[in-house]
Amino acid sequence: MYEERPSRLSGAVVWTNTPTPSPGRSTSPVLPDGCMDLLWHEGTLFVAGPDTRAYRPDGPPTPWTGIRFFPGTAPALLGVPAHELLDRRVELTDLWPAAEVRRLTARIAAAPHPTTALENLALERAAPPDPPLRRLVTALAAGNPVATVADELDLSSRQLHRRSLTAFGYGPKTLARILRLQHALALAREGLPYADTAARSGYADQAHLARDVKEFTGRTLGSLLGGLSG
Repeated sequence: MYEERPSRLSGAVVWTNTPTPSPGRSTSPVLPDGCMDLLWHEGTLFVAGPDTRAYRPDGPPTPWTGIRFFPGTAPALLGVPAHELLDRRVELTDLWPAAEVRRLTARIAAAPHPTTALENLALERAAPPDPPLRRLVTALAAGNPVATVADELDLSSRQLHRRSLTAFGYGPKTLARILRLQHALALAREGLPYADTAARSGYADQAHLARDVKEFTGRTLGSLLGGLSG
């Protein structure tokens, strides 16, 4: 079962995924969402970088705990630009000193609730909020054109692209498409007809929505609506 709640860290979400064993059932894909996660799995700390395609964990379904950061905020906490982790899952020891990670791992393993311990770790390490970055995410999620957003932030297109690579792992146009896709999936999960979903989430038509779903997930919209893992 997948469960989540708002984190005490602004804009973040704490989640757990404890799959119910079921013969023949595979793990649901994790879809691009503009975010990065700090993960706890079987006694090891991992980082999930930004995705541009669906990710499906290898092996049988097993429990995971994570904190999903507001788009663009994880690199400052981790000390690594997002583009270096694009479409990757790495152990935290690949990014931080091994001795420090061992200390943090022991701390989380000893905690009564790993989710709370993971959240406390993020709160301790988090950088101050970046208002322009949040304005960028909010504006793109609302469907505003990238050029308009760049002007509002007083950035050239090249400056915006460079900052986006560091914060999100890809350019602002890709981020806008991923945020639009997530909006569409949320509407479709509520039962809105596909044509209406496309119109309300900013696609030219249903075919346009179908192409983006296929590009980012490798599947059709209909095949995705049977339960996603965040």
